[in-house]
Amino acid sequence: MCALPAAAVAQELKPYTIVGDGIPESLTGQPGDAARGRALVLTRSSTCILCHSGPFPEARFQGDLAPSLAGAGNRATTAQLRLRLVDARRINPETIMASYYRVDGLTRVGSAWRGKPILSAEQIEDIVAYLATLRE
Repeated sequence: MCALPAAAVAQELKPYTIVGDGIPESLTGQPGDAARGRALVLTRSSTCILCHSGPFPEARFQGDLAPSLAGAGNRATTAQLRLRLVDARRINPETIMASYYRVDGLTRVGSAWRGKPILSAEQIEDIVAYLATLRE
């Protein structure tokens, strides 16, 4: 099971470049692990499943505030998926989706999370790898 980073652990953000509507290069320089990504999506503490539904028959009480994750790999490229996870506000400034790999310019951030991303670069890549497999 994948655990989210502890709020007390400081983490250096890895640099990335936005090209158009995506981040084409992996944050880690390596592809993510889709199995770990699926586990993260289903972990309520990552918040994905709180807002999104998807092809997760074992998950009760899936969210309905955001689009279904079913077919995410058909609707978006890995670069687009990566940017949406890193900083969804770059795509839609009015989104309610959290910026999972951003620490600057945020308001109303709990003191334990100030200066720390919600997800690590590795976790972002794992989730991107999983979402890219969702083709139906």
